[in-house]
Amino acid sequence: MIENDYTFAWGLYVVAALGCLLVGFKLTGWMWRWLREPLRVILAVLLFTPTIVDPVKDSFAPAIAITALDLAFKVGNNAWRAISDFAMYGMFAFALYIVFVLVRWPLEKRARERRAMAQAAAERRAAEDNAVVQTPLAAERNDRYRDDPPPAAPAAGRGRVEPRL
Repeated sequence: MIENDYTFAWGLYVVAALGCLLVGFKLTGWMWRWLREPLRVILAVLLFTPTIVDPVKDSFAPAIAITALDLAFKVGNNAWRAISDFAMYGMFAFALYIVFVLVRWPLEKRARERRAMAQAAAERRAAEDNAVVQTPLAAERNDRYRDDPPPAAPAAGRGRVEPRL
């Protein structure tokens, strides 16, 4: 295999692995987030872990393919090397994932608190609006421009009659 064929084969594999990763994302999309994300990390490690095939030529191949072929046909001893590569890259990937989770956790907590405060403010605003609507407005009151009639004048004499404004 010449250098161009080797590079072309890896390019095809990367495109196929990205397609498989996309399918894996679609299949795990319905799951709970704390289960979905580690499964996606495992899938990415399985698909994108290379392992050395020929130490003399520095030839690499996908570790999943080497492991499957060595176990299926019981040839070569590259399966253990591929499994150790899976373990190493898996540790790195999960360490990065844990750092990502530890950074994301306080940010999500603050976002939840902001959402709760915004919801409480909206509920308070709605309660105030309802309270304003429930109390009669000053313009709707019947006695705003009219006072109660004055008490009746004593019967002995007629009082003065004043016009109402």
